[in-house]
Amino acid sequence: MIAAYTMAAAPVYADGHSITLRATANSNENDEDYDGLIVFKNYVEAASNGAINVELFIGTQLCSTGAECLEGVSEGSIDIYISTSGGAAGIFPYVQVLDLPYLMADDRVAEAVLQGDFVREMRDMALETSDDTIRLMTIGNTGGWRNFANTVRPVQTPADMEGLKIRTVVADLPQELVRALGASPTPIPWPELFTSFQTGVVEGSKNGITDIMGMKFPDAGLQYVTLDGHAYMGALWWMNNEQFLGLDEANRRVVMDGFYALQQATFASPKRNSIQAYADFVAGGGNLYVPSPEEKAMFAEAAAPVQDWFRANVDGGDQILDALIAAVGDVEADLAAAYDADLN
Repeated sequence: MIAAYTMAAAPVYADGHSITLRATANSNENDEDYDGLIVFKNYVEAASNGAINVELFIGTQLCSTGAECLEGVSEGSIDIYISTSGGAAGIFPYVQVLDLPYLMADDRVAEAVLQGDFVREMRDMALETSDDTIRLMTIGNTGGWRNFANTVRPVQTPADMEGLKIRTVVADLPQELVRALGASPTPIPWPELFTSFQTGVVEGSKNGITDIMGMKFPDAGLQYVTLDGHAYMGALWWMNNEQFLGLDEANRRVVMDGFYALQQATFASPKRNSIQAYADFVAGGGNLYVPSPEEKAMFAEAAAPVQDWFRANVDGGDQILDALIAAVGDVEADLAAAYDADLN
């Protein structure tokens, strides 16, 4: 199917050469990252008339950690790489702004924000940090929204989080969030999480439903999910800046349009995949709880100090958080006007 839409015309470059872009994702072919890359590959190869070839490396063939992969992008051995905010935070700490809780209310807000000037602001910051070697191309989605899940009890308000041992990554921001809500952050490597649930080393996590079901966590006792949607699971797509700028203007446009198509695919894929995941979770005896607006406001209030921590402790924190808050405000105003026009 990949080749079905690829045009057979000769490359547009006068000397007949083509460019190969090496793209990697540390995931698998069932992941929305892969869906996005397939769309990107199809579009770019066709729209460039074969002048650009895209090679996909899914898994850890080229690199295995965020730091290692981003170093490869900087050096040019990797052209395109997708990271989570946690995976890139060691080099670009301000990208953790995407993990700050309760700033974006829903998909409609998040998707509009991530198609605007907020991303350009972060791109400029990343170029400066990387000495103009790593370019942020777009931000998509990788797994929907983070929700709190646990093995012990339903969580309806922050008070219900008290004392729960919640798995986090080894990063300060998610640990600050868990503490703010009264729980105990417990850093655990992802491959060890299933066993950690079974043995009680941890009692909860912050994950999307597709990750929960894909890793079969209910079999380890994870039975309670609170749909608080505290953070949008952003996927940051990076490209070697020299490779991008080395393309002629027409093919830079093709690549940017390719990343737009990729972004749209990753916006859609988690929505579709989550339908069956939620159904399977409930069918297996899982408990889903949707907080009321009042209860969600309680979570947001309890988590508010994390924003202050971010401003005080993260280089570039003030700049990028102000940019995100402004972008969300603009989008919410546009949506309010749209609802006024469309609902009457």
